[in-house]
Formats: sequence, structure tokens, C-alpha cells
Amino acid sequence: MYVMGVVLAVPAGNEAAYRKMAEDMGQIFLDYGALEVIENWEVDVPEGEVTDFRKAVNAETGEKIVFSWVTFESKEASDKAHEDMMQDERMKNPPADMPFDGKRMIFGGFRTIYSASKEKA
Repeated sequence: MYVMGVVLAVPAGNEAAYRKMAEDMGQIFLDYGALEVIENWEVDVPEGEVTDFRKAVNAETGEKIVFSWVTFESKEASDKAHEDMMQDERMKNPPADMPFDGKRMIFGGFRTIYSASKEKA
């Protein structure tokens, strides 16, 4: 499995706008082969002594941390999805007013080395 992970800071008042953008983007990812799209809004993100999520994205007062990931079968599937998504008409009209500062977003791709889950009965 291959995971694209993202951490970013969003002004607290932009939660609804961010969620709408995430839902729209999530559908595009799924349309191009993503297995799962997860968006998480800060509830408990403590400040660390050396580093933390807030420092990583240079969060400002009043901003909430978003921790997100998209899973694909492989890096190749992710790369192909990204290439194809860039040609999709839905990607050619970004929101006029982005709900966050993309310059402070951090992201990366990861190969899964361990995964566990508990099946629901």
C-alpha cells in the first residue's frame, strides 16, 4: 500500500470551506483509483518542546491543524492518478479563495510497512 500524507493549518473559521474542498477533492481521488481518503480536523494537538505539528506548518494563532491521507495500491497507482487528475476539468477551476495557505502545507508519500485494524462485528 502507498499513502500520500498531508499536514496543513486552516483558519478555524474556514472549517466548512475546507471540508467542502476536501469532499470535492476526495471524490476526484476516488475517481482516479484512491482506495481511501481521510481528512482529520484538530481536536487535541499539543505544542511540543522541540517540534510538533504546529511548528511543522508554521501555524498561526487561530488556525487548526488538518492531518490527511490518501491510500493507493502502489506508488505507481498514485503517480498515474496524479497525472490523470491534472487533466480532469474539475482540477482546472480551483476555489477562488483557498481556505488555507498552501505554501505552509507539508506532504509526502509513504510505503506501508505495517497495518492493523479491528473488524467491526
